[in-house]
Amino acid sequence: MSVVIDVFSLLDCELEEEKAQHRTKFNQLLTACKSFISESLYKERLDQDTLEGLGLINSRTTFQQKYVKTKTRLYYKQQKYNLLREESEGYAKLLTELSQEITEKVTPNTLLMTIQSLIGCFNLDPNRVLDIILEVFECRSHLEDLFVSLIKLYMRDQKTVCSTVCHMLGFKFQFYQDGGDVKTPDSLYKIAALLLEQQLINLETLYPHLSPKDSAMFDEQKQVMNEAKQYARKFSIVSLTDKSDKIEELDIKIDQIENNQKLGLCHALLQVGEWTTAKLIMDRLPRHSAPARTDIAKALCALIHVIIDPLYKAKNDMSAQVLRSKLDSKLTNNAKLSLVSTYEEFAERAVKMMTYVGPNMALDPVLLMKLIRLSRVYMEKRDKTIPLTQDTIFQGILTMLDEVILPSLSLLENNCGISEEIWSVLKQMPYQYRYRLYGHWKNETYSLFPQLIRARTDCLEKAKYIMKRLTKENVKQLGRYFGKLSHSNPGILFEYVLSQIQKYDNFILPVVDSLKYLTSISYDALAYCLIEALANPDKEKMKVDEMNISKWLQSLASFCGSVFRKYSIELSGIVQYLANQLKADKSHDLLILREIVLKMAGVEISEEITDDQLNAMAGGDLLRQEGGYFAQVRNTKKSSVRLKDALLENSLAMPLCVLMSQQRDCIVYKEGGNAHLKLVGKLYDQCLDTLVQFGTFLSTQLSASEFVCKLPSIDVLTIKYHMAPDAAFFLSRQMYASSIMSKFDELRKIDKSNKENTSKQKTIRFIEAWETVLLPVVEAVKPIHPPSVWKDLTPQFYVTFWTLSIYDLFVPNDAYNKQIEQIKKQLVAIEDNWEMAANKKKKEKERCVALMDKLRDEEKKQEEHVNRVMARLKDEKDTWFTHEGVSKNDTITQVFQLCVFPRCCFTATDAVYCAKFIQILHDLKTPNFSTLICYDRMFCDVTHTLTSFTENEAHRYGRFLCFALGTLMRWHGDKAIYEKECAQHPGFVTQFRKDNVAGSQLDYENYRHICHKWHFRTTKAMVSCLESGNYVSIRNALILLIKILPHYPKMINYGNALERRVDRICQEEKDKRQDIYALAIGCAGQLKIMKKNWILETEFHIRDKKKPAASNGPGVSKAPASSENTVTAATANSKKTDIGLKDDKTNVKNDKKVERVSVTTSEIKLSKSESKNKVEVKKEAGDASSQAAAKEKSSSKSDESSVKDKPKKEKNDKEKSSSRDKTKKDGEKKEKSSKDKDDKEKDKIYKEDKDRGSKDDKEKSKSHKSHKDNKRDKEKKDPGSRASSVTSNGSQGSHAKRQSAEPDDKDIKRRKVEVSSSPMKSQAASEDDREHKVEKKRERREERTKDEESLNESKRRRNEDDKHAGKGSSSKQNGHNDEIGRKASPKGQNQSQSTSRSDTSLSTDKKKKDSKRSRSSSRERKVDKRSSKKKSL
Repeated sequence: MSVVIDVFSLLDCELEEEKAQHRTKFNQLLTACKSFISESLYKERLDQDTLEGLGLINSRTTFQQKYVKTKTRLYYKQQKYNLLREESEGYAKLLTELSQEITEKVTPNTLLMTIQSLIGCFNLDPNRVLDIILEVFECRSHLEDLFVSLIKLYMRDQKTVCSTVCHMLGFKFQFYQDGGDVKTPDSLYKIAALLLEQQLINLETLYPHLSPKDSAMFDEQKQVMNEAKQYARKFSIVSLTDKSDKIEELDIKIDQIENNQKLGLCHALLQVGEWTTAKLIMDRLPRHSAPARTDIAKALCALIHVIIDPLYKAKNDMSAQVLRSKLDSKLTNNAKLSLVSTYEEFAERAVKMMTYVGPNMALDPVLLMKLIRLSRVYMEKRDKTIPLTQDTIFQGILTMLDEVILPSLSLLENNCGISEEIWSVLKQMPYQYRYRLYGHWKNETYSLFPQLIRARTDCLEKAKYIMKRLTKENVKQLGRYFGKLSHSNPGILFEYVLSQIQKYDNFILPVVDSLKYLTSISYDALAYCLIEALANPDKEKMKVDEMNISKWLQSLASFCGSVFRKYSIELSGIVQYLANQLKADKSHDLLILREIVLKMAGVEISEEITDDQLNAMAGGDLLRQEGGYFAQVRNTKKSSVRLKDALLENSLAMPLCVLMSQQRDCIVYKEGGNAHLKLVGKLYDQCLDTLVQFGTFLSTQLSASEFVCKLPSIDVLTIKYHMAPDAAFFLSRQMYASSIMSKFDELRKIDKSNKENTSKQKTIRFIEAWETVLLPVVEAVKPIHPPSVWKDLTPQFYVTFWTLSIYDLFVPNDAYNKQIEQIKKQLVAIEDNWEMAANKKKKEKERCVALMDKLRDEEKKQEEHVNRVMARLKDEKDTWFTHEGVSKNDTITQVFQLCVFPRCCFTATDAVYCAKFIQILHDLKTPNFSTLICYDRMFCDVTHTLTSFTENEAHRYGRFLCFALGTLMRWHGDKAIYEKECAQHPGFVTQFRKDNVAGSQLDYENYRHICHKWHFRTTKAMVSCLESGNYVSIRNALILLIKILPHYPKMINYGNALERRVDRICQEEKDKRQDIYALAIGCAGQLKIMKKNWILETEFHIRDKKKPAASNGPGVSKAPASSENTVTAATANSKKTDIGLKDDKTNVKNDKKVERVSVTTSEIKLSKSESKNKVEVKKEAGDASSQAAAKEKSSSKSDESSVKDKPKKEKNDKEKSSSRDKTKKDGEKKEKSSKDKDDKEKDKIYKEDKDRGSKDDKEKSKSHKSHKDNKRDKEKKDPGSRASSVTSNGSQGSHAKRQSAEPDDKDIKRRKVEVSSSPMKSQAASEDDREHKVEKKRERREERTKDEESLNESKRRRNEDDKHAGKGSSSKQNGHNDEIGRKASPKGQNQSQSTSRSDTSLSTDKKKKDSKRSRSSSRERKVDKRSSKKKSL
């Protein structure tokens, strides 16, 4: 029936009054249903209007009034007991019963029966009785079990109990909210917590009664955070007041609303162990605001103590007495607490509770120690096969360290014990996880907590105080303060210290010394802070000029090297950072690696190395350590081992080498795309130097087995990893040497067993060991270069050249002796030092004596080794250049391109090695190797080579040329030495026959001519670079010139030409490019010092004396060219190469005098535009000569092939003549085009001369104005003076011409006298002046015509020399000398230079006499013309 009446009720609500028909039918339905539905159901469910329509009620209004009264009586009328009816005795008895002493007889049931009887007897209000029970419970809270059970029995309905008790407790809390200074008692919090724990009340119902509101607490937290930030901001403000004024500290008000009932209830819940409900309250409040209160934090820590106690006792190895701790008995007896007994439960439950504590765990250091030790035990015993990313326990420990332990360390006061305990956990983690923890701790955690913001501010204030007072004298005292600060806040401290080091590099040494009191975790945090500072994206690593590395990066690099050397700091992070930077094509940070290797291993790379140090670098390890470096870094054994271990553990030794080798190309083609050439060169040099330094360190630290395991083969390095051969062989060279010596020792043991241990047998065994080790390398290098390369030189020579070192070629006996002498001086000084203690003196003497013995043994071993290597080279030399049909020019080209040039620019020792190796090739009389062509290729033209060098490469190339020039000048200086070392050597053969039966040797005087030509070519290249205006060319030319000054220049004319260029650069670059200016000043000073050693050109080589042609080999008569197949050195050489080596048909003849370089007065008069024109003409002539040389090269190859097939000789001759005709035509075309270009330049020169002449005329007119007036006055007085004025004007015109050639003092005085002796004015004087101008212009035209003729003549001679290579080398040389002479003479120095050269050249005197005669005849003609004109007037 209930469902039916519900349907009727819904229809009654939905039917509208407007639909009367529907309403009528509905009423009829209800009336019909009265028979089985009671009226009470109708009255309960239907509307009042419907009931009135059905007749169930009489009046709707009356029924409504009755309904309201009944509802009010039931729900809103309060049941009150008459207080007079209630007896106070009942309440008194109730209090007596609740306050009685509780014994075993008193149980909740008996107590409940007594209370019920009192309520019934004295008619007590049950609600008041419950309130009294709660009041007594609050006073006797220790009887929690009794009263909790009593309340449960008193209120049997759970819902009623929850609602009623919550409201009653809420009213109690509200009473204390309005109570003024009266705080909420702790007993009220406790009974609320107990009732919540027993679930007798609901937090959702009680929470609205608590104060303050949540919004107020959020506002409070914001205010606290702002106050902390304001506190930090005030310390960063620079105060202009007295230093004694102190900033007032702000009081920390964590709880501005003192009576915070929500936090009080949370504290009570934690005390009773009700973590779940307390967590709900803390989740409603601002994060970390509840644990910020000390009592809540301590309560939570106490709860964690109890929870982790079982696990701590199980995993700790300490005794039971030590583990016995006083825990809260109430919490330990709480059966509802879920204790932790495994690490899984620890990570799931305990860690979550710790995150709510945060940095406030600093209040309980004991708990911190427990947590750290539990973590350490797990990290030591964890299963290493499980990845860290999948280890949930490890992730929990990581969270605990990040959010709890490290932030708590910031609030601890200098607790180094806990710091070391934390490190015992962190050191078992990879550095990536550690650095992530440090970064979050320093950059994020400090900004989340107000107390940490204040701690950071206090730490910075103390750090500033220390850094202001830190000096070398008080390092020990202030270092302790550093240590104390670093125990708690290492990241904040080191960030500030590094910022000061970046600004002031003089802080580096004091700071490094003051860091000795740090803990292990502080050192590790310092390494992280260094990497963070280096990787700061907001700092530019280049200076504003974009050409130099920033000062802050240099300071940090130096600090890195010092601190990593002195202290045991893990290097994995910094090394990986450098590798990542190289992967990203960034090479600026290689400076850091360079400093680390320098400071930790003592391996130094410097281009400023002296010759003595360079000589010492050719010795053994001990000699290099003692005499090869500027700063003898001692005690590097431990630090170098640490660096090696860090590289091997992270597998970064060889990857770093490969990355640095690849980075050299990236600097040029990627990183330095738009950068200045100076910057690109510096970065390239830095990359190469660091690679050499790092590779040297690895070669000294890694054993041969480690090298073999880590380093790939040479073909893999070059082909797969795209490493340049020079770098690949540099890394592999030590490995090959060690392998050879190991194999040699094995073979020697066999000989010892067979009692065959002679020196000859040792040499044989050494050669066998060499071949065994290097034969696979010979096969491995073949794919590196195309097959055509191996036609010019063999892989055996290639491998031999690249695998040997300077140590293998010669013994630096002078360096050994010098070092031994220094040690002897030390012994004498030790003996004379009376202040030194006897024991210490004895130890120092023993050390020095042992060092001398070691040096002598090392020298002896090296001598034996060098002898074995030389024996091996003699045995192998015949296999180096064995291919037939290959010209020696091509062979030398490949040797220079693939061997000499790459290696001589690699290091300074390699530069010396290349020069020594070439000398050894000559001394060994290597077949098919021409020493003359080699040296000629070296000095033919260094211009293009210089322009492609970086600064350091120019230094190394200069050393290479210096050593080569030393050898050449030693041969040049003594005929006996030349005859002994060169005369009978195949390297000085001027004819190369296929049969190798005989050849013409170069005699001593022709060799001196060739040396003169090499000096000329070098001078020409130097002048070209110095006058180019290009930064790189000028810088490299100055560097090269400084390096080769001991042997070049040797002749006065070349030296003066270079000196003038250098002086001009000093003047031009003084206020522009300071580095060029500094180099030029240094070079000029050294040139002046060496000037005393310069000689005349006639002393350098004999030019006038006629000598017969160079004879053929002994016993061989001179044969015609058609019957022998000869290849001249001039033909075999490259473009513009003419070393004076002739075939049988065109042997060297001295019938013609070799013209030397002379700078005449007419050549000095060339203007800048004419010099430019000459350079262009020379360039075009050089192109024509290069084409001719190429044609002659092809013709020489055809001559070689004619030996095999004589019938083809005539055909080859025809082809040769046709090629010469073609070359001649090409030269004529080239000459025509150059002539057109010369005409354009001449027009330009004429225009400039015209402008210059007009300017000179204006100046002359001013100077002659007074003279004209004086002449006119004199004419009026004395008509006869007119003739003298004419004579004076004529002489003045001749003097004007002589003035361009620097007139002497007599001419100047005579001119003054003549000018002063003509005071008359006349109209004819102006006409004389015009005649003087016309005559001057005519003279200029004549001079220009002469200059053009000389240019055309020199150009014609060069073209003829190019066409007929092998004939007239001296004339070609003279053409180049003339160019240099003309270019070498600046304006204003004509007279002095021509005078200085008049003593050294007969041709110069002859030219001067001719010029004087021409000038005197021209003067006479001018005087005659003028006198005739004056007579006619």
